[in-house]
Amino acid sequence: MRLCFVGAGKVGAALAVRLAGAGHDVVLAESREGSASVAAALARSPALRSAPLAPAVAPAEIVFLATPYAANEGLLSPLAEALAGKVLVDCTNPVGPGLSHGLQSQRSGSQVLQALLPRTRVVKAFTIYGYENFEDPAYPGYDVRPAMLFCGDAPAAKADVAPLIDACGFEPVDVGGLVQALHLEHMTLLWVRMVRAGGQPPGIVWAALRR
Repeated sequence: MRLCFVGAGKVGAALAVRLAGAGHDVVLAESREGSASVAAALARSPALRSAPLAPAVAPAEIVFLATPYAANEGLLSPLAEALAGKVLVDCTNPVGPGLSHGLQSQRSGSQVLQALLPRTRVVKAFTIYGYENFEDPAYPGYDVRPAMLFCGDAPAAKADVAPLIDACGFEPVDVGGLVQALHLEHMTLLWVRMVRAGGQPPGIVWAALRR
């Protein structure tokens, strides 16, 4: 599958490396020439390549957004036509002062993206943990994998994203429509408060247990 990553920082690079290793055609979008984060990601895997932003997005079947939330509108507004009909995996989180929700919990960042890009199928995924778990999702000794909760309004788009979640080492857990994205963003804040602020180990994850 042809994948494009907009954002090649700690989260984007970790996922891009794993998906390229799983055999997908992964291109890193350069929003500015000479991006240090893109160069660092390229150095991690010979299977990755890069291209300027618009040419990187145009041929992609699925686009991953892994930028700081504040950059989203400026980056994506000019790409609305190119993103029409595509799946956009939103890996971003709006974080406000004091690790609060950056949109005052009135709506999710994913819903803001969907309103900005009405012809794009937005799926929220890869947000409830820190990058360390995308680097290494393995938990030897357990008979379950970490759960990756994801949501979106387009069933076909979620069906495309679920195998990518699986390829990254997680159990895909579809939690419903995009209205659920706000709750996933709060799960991210919970994880951040526990780990970044509270001193819990970054390897703490959740699993879906079923009878």
